[in-house]
Amino acid sequence: MIVNSPPFHVSVECYSGYRGEETPVRFRLGERVVEVGEIVDRWLAPDHRYFKVRADRDIYILRNDVNTGDWELVLFETQPGPRES
Repeated sequence: MIVNSPPFHVSVECYSGYRGEETPVRFRLGERVVEVGEIVDRWLAPDHRYFKVRADRDIYILRNDVNTGDWELVLFETQPGPRES
């Protein structure tokens, strides 16, 4: 299932690499802390940086405003998995 709704602000913790580029390592959805397991893709737009990340089986797209530093969640996709017994 893909949820594509208006972006909402999230709190993101980043790792700053040797070139000073910030890469998300975890973010908060309300009280839930989501650990980024993998950066699937990243791309640049004129005023934003985008990160497609995997956490568990789910996919998220995070957008960072390069002028303000604000982060938003712009897409969430849950992957089907085995049902629990």
